[in-house]
Amino acid sequence: MARYIGRENVRKRLEPLREGRTTYSGGAVRIETPDETITVRPAFGLAHEGAYDRIELGPLFEELARDRVVAAVLVRLGGFAVGVFEGERLVASKVGTRFVKGRHKKGGSSSGRFRRRREEQARALIEAAAETALGVLEPWRERIELVALGGDRRAVDELLAAEPRLAWLAEKRLERFFTTEDPRQRTLERLPYDLYAAEVETSAPV
Repeated sequence: MARYIGRENVRKRLEPLREGRTTYSGGAVRIETPDETITVRPAFGLAHEGAYDRIELGPLFEELARDRVVAAVLVRLGGFAVGVFEGERLVASKVGTRFVKGRHKKGGSSSGRFRRRREEQARALIEAAAETALGVLEPWRERIELVALGGDRRAVDELLAAEPRLAWLAEKRLERFFTTEDPRQRTLERLPYDLYAAEVETSAPV
């Protein structure tokens, strides 16, 4: 089973390995030892290709250590958080909240009014999140290499659809979606561990 592990913990996990072989291919590295097979896929890919009849971790460690400029846009109905990271340092950010009513369980005409009101509140939140994203990210746009999207998928999709000036976010988005229940400043501050975490899968030796 694959897990996401922080980049420093990946290094500590692999450094003791001495005997085996290593294959770099398709954005991942496969490390085969007498005891186990470990596949590591760094957060931002792995360009190196090659096969070695030994444990060769240099290209992997070099990639894991490389810092990037990453934008983060986290949106849920109820709140949003936008930030820019240089490496693991949060250099620009802004968060916001908007009240959005929960789902209405009763029928009748009141449910229609409730639904319309909820839709209006959700739309106001998406608009506020879009304006915040434009304000925070535009000064960094030329430097941003990758974009981490998270929160709630539907809310993020609505944000991207509502504001054409944010279309470039989808072009640079990471494959991984960062689900969070509460997009706040502290959520952004904790995000670097997950941003740089590598996908690690361990299995029995072949």
